[in-house]
Parts: sequence; structure tokens; C-alpha cells
Amino acid sequence: MTNLSIVVTNDVDAARLPEIAAALPGATVSRASNTSEFSALLAGADIVGGSIPGDMLESAKQLKWLHSWAAGPDSQLYPAFISHPALLTSSAGNGAIPLAEHAMMLMLMLNRQALKWVEAQRERRWVRHTHGELNGLTLGIIGAGHSGTDLALKAKAFHMRVLGLRRRSLPASNFDVFFAPGQLHSFLSQCDFVVITAPLTPETQGLIDAAALRVMKPSAHIICFSRGGIIDDAALITALGEGWIAGAGLDAHGIEPLPPHSPFWTLPNTIITPHNGATTEATKERGFQIFLDNLRRYASGAPLINLVDKHAGY
Repeated sequence: MTNLSIVVTNDVDAARLPEIAAALPGATVSRASNTSEFSALLAGADIVGGSIPGDMLESAKQLKWLHSWAAGPDSQLYPAFISHPALLTSSAGNGAIPLAEHAMMLMLMLNRQALKWVEAQRERRWVRHTHGELNGLTLGIIGAGHSGTDLALKAKAFHMRVLGLRRRSLPASNFDVFFAPGQLHSFLSQCDFVVITAPLTPETQGLIDAAALRVMKPSAHIICFSRGGIIDDAALITALGEGWIAGAGLDAHGIEPLPPHSPFWTLPNTIITPHNGATTEATKERGFQIFLDNLRRYASGAPLINLVDKHAGY
């Protein structure tokens, strides 16, 4: 396949360009080192690795396929791009392992009230307390994609019961029971921990509202590492402040960066991380390898993996 132009953003190291060229023989590969270079190269680009802002899309007149370095490409799904004929693929799955690890870390910290130890260490106080253990507790996972299934595996190693909530009626390893979206409240009422791994879509926007939080156990915790907006922030602030639930671990937030005045910073038994759970070198490398795999598929005419339904949002 010749005469194709591939343009990648500076997220890709210049030393990796020969690998891209080898994956799609005959194509021209260019790397934009800054925004102005990227804008200039877009006019001749057939394939882009990166993201295209809305104000640049009109320049991409011959674009056939865009690969997003993000696992969740929702920021790319603005109306003009949704209606654009170009295919969209994502790096979905690249951060599944560290995100599942991050969820386990947050569950352990919340279950053991680790913030008490952190505070005592700062004050150089030797303070012991009786804490919990994950063994025998019920974990509910909303979404059974890459990170959800990896988290289920890890939870089983901690001897937890694992429930899943998913749109499609498909089996998955290490889940004890699956619930349909219409069974959300029944699902939530059984969980000691709820972890949100689902993408942000019109169906999941505001899914965890005040009514949903009300049916959770007072001893339960909620964790979100996929996307902000799935939990109603105002409802969660009330739930945590009034003790409807025991605590939260939040890596994804409705507003990012989380503003300094946000009540989340000081709510009891709440751990805040800055959407940082999958920021590893291995995550970046897995995303690059997905792109290379798809370039080889494109060259051979095989179906692309991680193809995004631009209307569904994932």
C-alpha cells in the first residue's frame, strides 16, 4: 500500500518512526513536533496518530483513519468528527493493568483506613487501630471491559466475591454474577466496594445519582477511575458528607483538574488522585503497539482492532 501519509504527534519518540514505516510499507511517516507543524501536516495526512482539535479538522481533507493514544477517546467525539467519514480507533486496554492495580490500592487503603496511618506518620505518632480486610467482601464492577476483567482477576486473588454490571449479556472470567443495567440498585445494594470502569456515554452519564447512592450499604465505598460524570458529583458530596456511604477513591473527576475549592479535597475517608492511575511507561508502549498492529492490519486489509463506534462513544 503506497502513497499514504501517516502523521503522528510528538507523543511518539522520533526514534520510533522506522517502526511505523515498517508496519505500513510504502507510506510516508511524519512527526509533528508542535501544534503549528501538526496543523500544516494535516492537509496531506491519510492516517493520524494522536488527536485532532475541532478547529483543525477542516484541514484534514483526506483523513481516512485517526488513532487516539487515549483509551477513552471521548474528547475526540465532537459533532464534526462524529460526522466525518474517517475511522477512529483507540488505545483501549493499554492502561487496564495499572488501573486495576490502582483500584486495588484504593480498596486496600480505604478498607484499612490508611489515611489514619498517613496522618499519624506526619505527626510522628505511633497509633494503631483495628482495620478491615478484603477477604470475603463483595466487589461490584461497573463495566467488564479490559480494566474491569483484569480487576476481577486481581480481586479473586484477594478472595473477594465479584459482581459485574454490563450492558451486554456476555460471560467473563472471574465474575460470580452479572447484572443488567436495569438491575443497578439490586447490584449496588450487595456491594462492599463499587468500582466504575465503564466509559462515559449518554447511558452512563449520571448513572450513580442520589437514589443509587442511597441503596448502597453505609459501610460501602465507591471508586471511579474511568471517567468523571458517571457519578453525580453533588450527590456524592452529600453522600460522603452525611455518611450514606463510608468513603470514596476518585481518580476520575467531573471537573479536571479538580478545583482547589472542591469539597472532595477535604471530605472524610476520601482519597483523591489526579487521573493518574494509568500513567506508566508500559501503558504508553501498549498504546503504541496497538497502533502498529492496526497499521499492519490496514496494510493487509484485515479488520482494525479497537474500532470506535463514534455514535455510541466507545
